Amino acid sequence: MKQWVLSGTCGIDSLQLQDVPIPDPGDYEVLVKFHAVSLNFRDIMIANGQYYIKTKDRVIPGSDAAGEIVRVGPKVTRFSTGQRVSPIFHLTHLYGSVKDSDIQHQLGGTYDGVFCEYAVFNEHGCVEIPSTLSYREAATLPCAALTAWNALYGGPRKLKPGDVVLTQGSGGVSIFALQFAKLGGAQVISTTSRAEKGAKLRDLGADVIINYAEDSEWGQTAKSQSHRKRGADFVVEIANTMVQSSQAVANNGCIATIGRRGDSERGAGTSHSSVLATVRRILVGNRQLQEDMNAAIEVSHLKPQIDGRSFKFHELKEAYDYFQKGSHFGKVVVEFD
Repeated sequence: MKQWVLSGTCGIDSLQLQDVPIPDPGDYEVLVKFHAVSLNFRDIMIANGQYYIKTKDRVIPGSDAAGEIVRVGPKVTRFSTGQRVSPIFHLTHLYGSVKDSDIQHQLGGTYDGVFCEYAVFNEHGCVEIPSTLSYREAATLPCAALTAWNALYGGPRKLKPGDVVLTQGSGGVSIFALQFAKLGGAQVISTTSRAEKGAKLRDLGADVIINYAEDSEWGQTAKSQSHRKRGADFVVEIANTMVQSSQAVANNGCIATIGRRGDSERGAGTSHSSVLATVRRILVGNRQLQEDMNAAIEVSHLKPQIDGRSFKFHELKEAYDYFQKGSHFGKVVVEFD
């Protein structure tokens, strides 16, 4: 089989394609043949040596994939051959809050990931994908979609109809948050710096579009345009813009912070003294949340937003290059040859 590995931390140039034997599943393991994978911002960070934890040497990158089980170990009871599955992001995070030990079991980081034709997983490290989605569509779910779902439904306060959700930009997490928020009956305010992406966000259901490149005080603008001008019940914070997010959030709302993209916004601490809100750090989510999310996607027939440009497995370097340029809208998916 073929697999990509990272030989170092020199970005795209570190990606190497290898030929290796197909692995055999152990007693409690399943062998998965992948049909599609998708990229996340963390894949770029890992390739550049910028990730927040140390990664495995010569790691197989990637965390998001969908495939079929082609072999099962003799003691497997959770799955059978032919079932369509995705691996979970934190291989040991099955339920409850994330633990330190779970953080050390990340696909495509501390453990080999999914940018390969076949992989073996413990049976508890996989979930069945929605029957309403293709492999290509389901490959977008394990990291970005679950992160968005966790931001809205994984905390003590869950999204409810009539809530206000503020999303930032047009990356995978933000678009899934928009879609899940509309599914739950919320008003959605979306920020972007490009008019053409704003139009696409509106097509997906965003009720209010704010161009943050033209409005430096977009936090106050978001609050003023929210339902009853109370502010956002949920802010999906991905851009280190805590000053503006703090201005936008409602009293007793939640700012869900996602990703590590460098230093915190300068002056962020000055905005907190007058804000009555919860700041909640999101680290993807557990298996139970992923199964709940998949059930909601299946029942609602929600379709992930996938970028219009397609790539094959041998074109992974080109997919990385395209992704890091930031011109995509939605998830960048790579299908197997």
